[in-house]
Amino acid sequence: MNTKTEAARRQMIEQQVRTWDVLDPRVLETFAAVPREEFVPEAYRTVPFADAAIPIGHGQFMLKPALEGRILQALAPARGERALEVGTGTGYFAACLAHLAGEVDSIEIHADLAAGALRTIEGLGIARIQVEVADALAREYDALYEVIAVTGALPAPDRRFERALAVGGRLFVVIGSAPVMEARLVTRTGEESWLSEVVFETCIEPLVQAAPVSRFTF
Repeated sequence: MNTKTEAARRQMIEQQVRTWDVLDPRVLETFAAVPREEFVPEAYRTVPFADAAIPIGHGQFMLKPALEGRILQALAPARGERALEVGTGTGYFAACLAHLAGEVDSIEIHADLAAGALRTIEGLGIARIQVEVADALAREYDALYEVIAVTGALPAPDRRFERALAVGGRLFVVIGSAPVMEARLVTRTGEESWLSEVVFETCIEPLVQAAPVSRFTF
């Protein structure tokens, strides 16, 4: 065990994650158990626990640890639940979901990111994660999931993700445009009913293919 790495990990948990009101012991234990340093791009291996959104290519970023903690705490994944992640990135958040829940389906639009994430996941011997290369906004979903995390912002709610929830399932999604966006938790309360609540404000990069129409030239 590298004592410097473990000290930096503990500092991340205590000074970043806890101080943003992430107090769920299962979430904190997940950050202690899942080796974030293995998922960080090579150029950032010296600062894997930084309080920063780390670039991973294609204009995408790893989310800050504190934000990942808030998402996990809001979703409260339980052992045995099935999760969907939209935006695999390096695979770190999928690994955290797998640690907390059960089977994880993760979708990534960039083939090289998906391949890198899968290599890391398999190299660490993490089971129960399936990574698919696809445009998550160009398909429909069955109502299979107790937990859904959309790791890029959407300009407006997308009912497909809400309908992909099983009854009792929870969806985390960030809605809006910079500089201030709403982080929402949507719970499916019945076959045709959902409860949406704003849990905090944040600002993250938009999901690929989800930018407002006004940004495109036709």
